[in-house]
Amino acid sequence: MRCGMCLPACPTYKETFLETASPRGRVALIRKLQEGELDQSERLLEYLSLCLDCQACASACPCGVNAGELVAEFTCERKGGEGLSFMEDLILRRLVPHPDRLEASLVPMRLYQRTGLQKLVRKLGVMKLFPEPLERMEGLLPNLPARPLRQTIAEVTPARGEERGTVAFFLGCVMSLIFSEASRATVRLLSELGYRVVTPRNQVCCGAPNMLSGDLAGLKEAVRSNVAVFGGIEADFIVTDCGGCGAELKHYGHHLEGDPEAAAFSAKVRDISQVLALHQEELRAKLKPLPLTVTYHDPCHIAHCQGIRREPRDLLRLIPGLEYRELEAADACCGSAGTYNIAKPEMADRILARKIDTIRATGAELLATGNPGCLLQLKKGLAEQLPGVGIVHVTELLARSLDGAA
Repeated sequence: MRCGMCLPACPTYKETFLETASPRGRVALIRKLQEGELDQSERLLEYLSLCLDCQACASACPCGVNAGELVAEFTCERKGGEGLSFMEDLILRRLVPHPDRLEASLVPMRLYQRTGLQKLVRKLGVMKLFPEPLERMEGLLPNLPARPLRQTIAEVTPARGEERGTVAFFLGCVMSLIFSEASRATVRLLSELGYRVVTPRNQVCCGAPNMLSGDLAGLKEAVRSNVAVFGGIEADFIVTDCGGCGAELKHYGHHLEGDPEAAAFSAKVRDISQVLALHQEELRAKLKPLPLTVTYHDPCHIAHCQGIRREPRDLLRLIPGLEYRELEAADACCGSAGTYNIAKPEMADRILARKIDTIRATGAELLATGNPGCLLQLKKGLAEQLPGVGIVHVTELLARSLDGAA
């Protein structure tokens, strides 16, 4: 496609006005590579790596061309899981697929925060002596919960009242490790609505980090592991409150094309907002007033990748006393995009600044969203540029309304 409908939707094109930083340009580059008209070079790969894979281009394209997926799959095919660097192998193969190891790896960070060392390090500006990616990672990380959710949540949470069905809960690594309160709220809401919630402890990462790094073999290993784990649970839905995980889980049937179990798995996956929206009147009756002014940021993995836009807004409007204000360009990327904000900090910051300006214009006192990457990125941006505005996961806000606690 050459019509250019994607250009105004692309975050990197809006910042650079370069054709090579646009979806149309990336499609042309990949096509010329495949047809042998271009040789692979560092400069060409740099152009392609500017893509956030936000998939806003797919939403804008009249024919549904998805430049983000083309770039991601090209990266996977180019690397094929071979030639992983030492750090990539350590993280993607030896750490991420093993929840116990992943949780143990954050123990030093938890001590760093709880002993007061973090405050001293930030006060003295010590992090500026370290490489920029490490400094940014430290700056993005909020206070960690005392223990990861996977270690403390019951494997089976019974339904409250009459049981209407069973859901299997996919935790998500970042949600369990960092935003455990939001996931507790997710399980509570499902239980309140009559669902028996099964949270298998032996589930593993969804595979999105492998996909982002071009580790196709690691991705397929994650898919097979989770399909086997959840295949043994008779559930109406497989629910996640992580937008990035949801988008990846719904692609399992594509990643293992021709595998009926993977296809059946993907068919059951739902974002938490989709399930809660099925029971709006029942939920409305349980909610108490929250006198707050709230706006909503559409995570790319929810709005563009999964096509979910109405449900989160409908849920927020259920809360009595809450004033909802629509955000301009609510589905524009915040610049997080997995590890993009660490790998491409300058571009990520430019995209984030644009998002913060639109949040400021709403006059809202609270921002709601549904993806951990967005929570991390926007939390940091708000703290630096708009400290009067808080940020929460949608389920966390609904749980506060259940308690009547603003």
